[in-house]
Amino acid sequence: MMNIEQKENGEIERDKREEQVIKKDDGDDHNNIDHQLESSTRLQPWTQQITIRGIVASVILGCIYSIIAMKLNLTTGMTPNMNVSAALLAFVFMRTWTKMLQKSGISTVPFTRHENTMIQTCSVACYSIAIGGGYGSYLLGLNKKTYELAGGASSPGTYKEPGVGWMMGYSFLVCFIGLFVLIPLRKVLIVDYKLIFPSGMATGVLINGFHSQGDDMAKKQVKGFAKYFSASFVWGFFQWFFTGKEGDCGFAQFPTFGLEAWKNMFYFDFSMTYVGTGMICPHIVNISLLFGAVISWGIMWPLIGQKKGDWFPPGLPESSMKSLNGYKAFISIALILGDGLYNFIKILYITSRSVHGRIKTKNLNPGGC
Repeated sequence: MMNIEQKENGEIERDKREEQVIKKDDGDDHNNIDHQLESSTRLQPWTQQITIRGIVASVILGCIYSIIAMKLNLTTGMTPNMNVSAALLAFVFMRTWTKMLQKSGISTVPFTRHENTMIQTCSVACYSIAIGGGYGSYLLGLNKKTYELAGGASSPGTYKEPGVGWMMGYSFLVCFIGLFVLIPLRKVLIVDYKLIFPSGMATGVLINGFHSQGDDMAKKQVKGFAKYFSASFVWGFFQWFFTGKEGDCGFAQFPTFGLEAWKNMFYFDFSMTYVGTGMICPHIVNISLLFGAVISWGIMWPLIGQKKGDWFPPGLPESSMKSLNGYKAFISIALILGDGLYNFIKILYITSRSVHGRIKTKNLNPGGC
């Protein structure tokens, strides 16, 4: 009996020692994890956030997104927000680069969320200049050739040949004016009113998810991105074989609704760019664009085209601003400006009313929070 009791006591003591060792190991693991999270979230000095590899990646991504933004702006007239995708591509590029160096036996600095944010910000700034600077809307259309193609008379002072130096100075002024305007708006709308910032919040959540939830989530997102990117690239390459010399046949202008509708520009071009843009834009935008396309190209322009000789000279080309294109441009611009002015007045009224209400509440409760 004594031997049995001693044996049981020995087993109990051994179990207690094992539990203490396990608890100690768990505590060490938790401390290590907390230390890693703390080191990854600790704000680094700006000299470590701005790196040479980050600048190179920013330039590459900025060029890619500038081309995409220019194409969308010159074709659809709008550019969706690409902040989230820029953060994803920055993570993919830099994580792939660091892993390649590590496999080659070259030590490298860890890729942090702060560097990821820097690359995303710089690449977004690059394509924002392409949009805000007017490169996809009006800046490149100021030259003499474009002015003459639009039907304008060739006279001095009616056009501007935009040189490289002039465009750089113009872009510099435009971008910095926007910066000075945004600083007070940020103070009022984000800091004071604590309004949400959807694109920035989504980008921040995405970057934090990449660097805190491990590689599993990032791998899934990268695989999904690579899958659809590859499908779009292969489809575009396949279309190239069935496109004519002028680009007006094959899949580029497929007469989905018949040849008569094709003459009025109703065809499908199987462009993944437009499909992706439609998926990003809200459904109300897509429905409005579809409604405008049917009303204009299906009803208005054919009816106005029948007035050739009465409403505009018959000998002018259709692309001239003194011909049918003038009606298209000015009617569309009038609709856009009218709606824009209405929304501007509406937002100004709501903002003024909200500010007045806050000031009134603050005056009634000077000691309140």
